Order: sequence, then C-alpha cells, then structure tokens
Amino acid sequence: MKLKKKFIFIGIGIVFILAIIAVVLWVSGVFSSDKEETNNNNNETVPNEVKEEKKLQIVDENSTSRPYAVMINNINVARPLQSGLQDAYIIYEIIVEGGITRYMALFLDQDTERIGSIRSARHYFLDYALENDAIFAHNGQSPQAQSDFRTLGIDRIEVNNSTTGWRDKSLNVSTEHRLFTSIEKLNNGLGNKRTERENDLLLNYSVDELDLNSYDGAIDAKNITIKYSSSTTNRYEYDSEEKVYKRFVNDKEHTDYVTKKQYTFKNIITYQVDNYTLNDGENKGRQDIENIGSGTGYYISDGYAVPITWEKESRTSQTKYYLESGEELVVNDGNTFIQIQPEGQTLTIE
Repeated sequence: MKLKKKFIFIGIGIVFILAIIAVVLWVSGVFSSDKEETNNNNNETVPNEVKEEKKLQIVDENSTSRPYAVMINNINVARPLQSGLQDAYIIYEIIVEGGITRYMALFLDQDTERIGSIRSARHYFLDYALENDAIFAHNGQSPQAQSDFRTLGIDRIEVNNSTTGWRDKSLNVSTEHRLFTSIEKLNNGLGNKRTERENDLLLNYSVDELDLNSYDGAIDAKNITIKYSSSTTNRYEYDSEEKVYKRFVNDKEHTDYVTKKQYTFKNIITYQVDNYTLNDGENKGRQDIENIGSGTGYYISDGYAVPITWEKESRTSQTKYYLESGEELVVNDGNTFIQIQPEGQTLTIE
C-alpha cells in the first residue's frame, strides 16, 4: 500500500514538472502562434502575401473586342459640338479638302453615350481602320472611299437618323453637322459582323511610367504646335501635375460639348506625309496622301519628345513605330493622338 502511494506521488510530481516546463516554453515563444510573424519581422517573406498585379488603364489587354473607328467632323462650326472624344483610346487627324481636317476616333469596350458629330469617309482613313481591325462608322463617303469599301472588304456602319444615330435638332447649325451616335446605337448596326479582333493592338503600352528623359535624342516638349493648313493649327500644353497634354485648336481650348472639359492626351505621335489634290474630275479638292513607306517623327509624352521612325508596308498592314535604336516603340499607359501632318508644315516642339 505504501509502495502504491509512493508511485502516485512520483506520478503527480512528474505531471507537475511537465506542466511547469510547458508554461516556460509557451512564455518563451517556442509554441507561440506569433513565431511566423516574428520571423517576418526579420525580413522573411510572408508566404501568403500576393503582390497586386498592375493593369493597363487605357485598354484591357485581355479583351478581343473589335474597336469602332468613327469619322468625326472637325470643321470650325462643328468643333464646339464635338462629343465623346475623351473616351477614345486613339484618335487620328488627317488633312482633307479645303485645308480642313477630320478625325477618326477609336473606341474599345466603351459605353460612350454621345459621339460626334459624324461625317463622311475619305479613302485613306480606311487604312487606319484596317490597321486596328476596327468596324468603321461614318455618314456618307467620297467616290474613292465608296470603291475601297468593296475592294478592301471594310466592315462598316452607316450612321443614320434612327437605328444607328440621331440628329440633334436643338443645335443651331446646318443639318450635316448635327448627326451623333453612341456605342449603344453603333451596336444596333453590328448585324452579323465579326466582333472579335484578329490582330494585336496597334501600340505597345507600359504599365509603368517611362523615363523618356533618358532616351537618346530626347528633348523638352512642354509646348507643341502642329500646323495642318492656314485654317487648322493644333497646340498642346503640358500639365506637369496631371502628366497630360491639354489640347487647343486655333488657340482655343479644345473642349467637349457635354462635359465642357478640355480634351487631354497622355501620348502624341506626330509625323509628316506628302499630300496632293486628286484629279478625279469633280474639282472638289479631295486629297490623297503618301502614307505607304517610311519616315521620321516624334513620340511625345511626360514633357519630352523622342525621335522615332515609322513604317507602313501596305494599306492593310499596321504602322510600326521604332526608336532610333531600332527598338519597337513602347508608349505610356494613356490615350494617344496620332497627328499625320502634311509634309512641309510647321512643327514646333519646345
């Protein structure tokens, strides 16, 4: 009996000693659930931490949608009525007859409610719709464009007064300047057209801000003047706080009719091509341009201009842009205005 009691006391003593050891170890952190956190304070990586991936803001790189390429009226009386251009990820400007210009604005995966005003097609704009695999939207066309619709196989939407657009009768301008559309209205004109893009996006974008000042040949570009004719001169002023260029046309702020805000652009690509008057027997001064081939120009962003070269092998091929080093151009994440300027006109970068 005494032996049994002796074993009981020994057992109690062992349990007591183990309990004390466990408490000491717990206090010292051997069994602490904070061990991993303590180690992390010693510069160890948290296993479950996932760094958020940066994504482009101007376009969804994973989207396979075809953009709309919309012909925009740019005659002086219609310019104050221009709407929706801030939503375009690329805009082209090219000379047409009479020294005026027209825009072709590209919209990708947008829901813009008012775009315009809409004007007629000129054949060389089709080259740039094709290089973006875009669905072309317009109202009317030149004889040359009419012929090219068939030969080039252009997917297009004729913007009208009902299903694919509307006339804004409240505007005090001629009826040809009152036609507008929206993405919803353009969708009405899709029918059985292909809606998935078959080529890559035209431009290569960087999610991180580029250090253009370090590029070969970089120059300051806080103020840019791009003249098209005696009746059309564009100017850009760099906003260093917002890191965008504010746009002016003929020394007036280029503003949106709906928002009343001045249009701004992250990127500008500018280069010159020769243009000449067509001898088409109609004496309307319609133009053609020498845009197939190669040349030089500038990429402008973040207050700097960098010399580039461009190449376009055919009407259907994409224009390729290169740095002087031969590397393909990468642009900042943001909207881009492509200024295809007449040869010999004034370009000032300062």
